[in-house]
This record gives sequence, C-alpha cells and structure tokens, in this order.
Amino acid sequence: MNSPNKSRLIVFTGPSGVGKGTIVKKLFADPRVKDNIVFSVSATTRKQREAEIDGVNYFFKSRDEFEAMIANNELLEWAEFVGNYYGTPRKFVEQTLAQGKSVFLEIEAQGALQIMDKFPQALTIFLMPPSFAELERRLRERGTEAEEVLQKRLAKAREEMQVSGRFSFKVVNDNVDHAVAELEAVFSGAGVI
Repeated sequence: MNSPNKSRLIVFTGPSGVGKGTIVKKLFADPRVKDNIVFSVSATTRKQREAEIDGVNYFFKSRDEFEAMIANNELLEWAEFVGNYYGTPRKFVEQTLAQGKSVFLEIEAQGALQIMDKFPQALTIFLMPPSFAELERRLRERGTEAEEVLQKRLAKAREEMQVSGRFSFKVVNDNVDHAVAELEAVFSGAGVI
C-alpha cells in the first residue's frame, strides 16, 4: 500500500443528483482511500432523510444552531442552498490537516469556491453528469423533493455546471466504477493514496 506524500485538502463537488454520495461511498470502500484520506462531515439544516445518521452523513442542525456557528466563525465555508444551510466545521479540518492527514470535503459548489479562495493549493474536483437530461432524470427518480424544490435544484445545477472549469479536475459520472477509478487516479497522481 502506498503511503501519502503529503496532506492535502480535497474538495469534491457537483450538482445535486449527479451521484456524489454514491461515488463517495464506493470511493471510501477502497482501503487505499479509507486509510489515507479522512472524510469531513458537513453540517446542514436540511431535514434528515431516511437511513441518514446524524454525525455520519451530516451534523443535522436547526437554523438557530447553524447561524450561531456562522456567528462564532466555526465554519470553514458555508452556503445556503434551496432554503437550507450547509457548511464545513472548521476545527475538524484544521486539526486533521495539522496532523498530516488529507481531508476530503464533499460540499456544495458555492462552498467549494469559498474554499478555493482560502486554500488555492486544494485539490479540486467537479463531478459532472453525462448530460443535463440525465441529471434531471436522476433527480426525479430519487423522488425526495416536491416539484418546486426539484426545479430550484435544476436551476442551481445549471449555474454550478457553469463554474466547473474553475476546478482542477472534471470527472463525468456516466458509470460509477469508471468515475471512481478516475478519482483514484487523480488521488494517486496527487500523492494522497
């Protein structure tokens, strides 16, 4: 097993419904990834979905709790997305990097751009859908939102895909195994696995 050359902040984003969660789950099933990269859990005010675990998938917070985190500068980045807050707890990321470990952030594109401004050396990856029509199909198939929220997610996805060129790498999720292999190749090339 390779050992990492240096700690890196890894920023992974893409539009809602592109398959980030599926890719991350499969990616972190690989011991090379799991042993060398620490996954950072985000905080959110979004309602907890069935099968999600507080502290594992997200730290689920009330709006008041999240706004207190903002006021106390406890977040490395944060964004409001379709009526909910999402953010990265600062302390965990800074401590993990200081220990020489790489940290993986799966975050919204708006937050990713904030991180890129603060950490220009970050390894940044944008996950793209094979097409916008396929992205819409995936979101509809998921069946977790009302039509109004779905339309907001689609509009936001169009905006996010326009900034994908600012990221170090773009990976198309046309096949989960292929996308995971591409990400592992990026990590290997960057010396984090």
